[in-house]
Amino acid sequence: MMKKLRANAAGIDIGAKKIFLAVEGEPVQSFETFTEDFRQARDYLLSKGIETVAMEATGVYWVILYEMLEKSGLDVWLVDGRQTKQVPGRKTDVKDCQWIRQLHSYGLLNRCFVPDEQVKEIRAYQRMREDHIRTAAMHVNHMQKALTEMNIRIKEVISQVHGASGIAIIKAILEGERNPEKLLSLCHKSIIEKKAHLVLKALEGHYTEAGLFALGQAYEAYMFYQQQISACDKKIQQAMEEANNYHQDKGVRDDIESVQGRKPVRHNKPQVDHLGGHLLKVFTGKDATNLPGITDYTWLQLYAETGSNLLKWNTEKHFTSWLGLAPGQHESGKKKNTRSKKYRPKAGQIFRQIAQSLIESKKIALGAFGRKLKVKRGAGIAVKATARKLAVLYWRLMVKGLDYTEKGIKDYEQKVNLQKERWLSKAAKEMGYQLVANQQVE
Repeated sequence: MMKKLRANAAGIDIGAKKIFLAVEGEPVQSFETFTEDFRQARDYLLSKGIETVAMEATGVYWVILYEMLEKSGLDVWLVDGRQTKQVPGRKTDVKDCQWIRQLHSYGLLNRCFVPDEQVKEIRAYQRMREDHIRTAAMHVNHMQKALTEMNIRIKEVISQVHGASGIAIIKAILEGERNPEKLLSLCHKSIIEKKAHLVLKALEGHYTEAGLFALGQAYEAYMFYQQQISACDKKIQQAMEEANNYHQDKGVRDDIESVQGRKPVRHNKPQVDHLGGHLLKVFTGKDATNLPGITDYTWLQLYAETGSNLLKWNTEKHFTSWLGLAPGQHESGKKKNTRSKKYRPKAGQIFRQIAQSLIESKKIALGAFGRKLKVKRGAGIAVKATARKLAVLYWRLMVKGLDYTEKGIKDYEQKVNLQKERWLSKAAKEMGYQLVANQQVE
């Protein structure tokens, strides 16, 4: 017989219009999703002596109710919907909340990660910033399309249409300038010195009213989202300063400053003063940029998704499993559907993006590991395995404080060659041969 671990447990099924509460020995209660009704649901749970509540992570419907119940002193468990799947049969909201309560009372559910208030605020600003960046990139494509339709070939001669030179040219065109020489003069001096002839040819376009209108629409939309990104940066700056003050109040040392020579952020760098210094204070001096591929910006992204306390994951395996980076488990000798799960949290995606750039690098050991695996197993598995290795190093650094220094590709190649030598020696011994090192004869 299974033993109940939680006597005073309740289950909640959350929907867009109603929530359903299950308390043992009581009929299921339903409440609407207005704030007043959430308060009534909270009071009902407290009146029944409930100590712990489990609810599914359904969209964003759970957020406010979770905060209200947590502030009232209840132990609230947010659980993954995959854990609460029922056996085949009739499915209703009433049965769902009863099933969640039953699983929770027997200790069969795992708690989802929910960040604290400081991290939650930074996460909101950071995710909005990423949305604005993606939308701005769409309008960059629109600008390129409008220019190409007028046969203005800026993108063929300038690396980025939305760079300083490209934006200056587009702005001048929209203001009525058509002289290629004057438009060229707006470019950076390096472009003028190296590509003047090509740029002049590229700027000899065939202007149309429709093309100019489309270009103006795309340009204004792009500049609008640049302003939105700047506004997000200001809010991130404020939130990071508040986070530093919070950690300082908790007794965290305040003498940590941003070291010089931080890794450069190549794309979409946030305009946050002393971002590296803020992160160093939050993480009490542990510097994630010592790991390959991680800059202050990617570190900020990871902080917004995982917080600063990685002890919430008991081991590095728990952490990589939550990230969706754990290797697949498939029995040998049996044909099975091995398609990967769709569960991919944003933090795992960040590690994957970093891993992709590492594999393309020629001077980093993790990149050599990824390229070797890519040849054997394919790009997808190589990226996932490299991301997992990086995530393990990140967890160890933040939890155990283990220093990590990138030793480069030579160190990795030496280890690979040593493994090959051991394998050759073993194979030669089994075959009755003796392995002799090659001697160069002068």
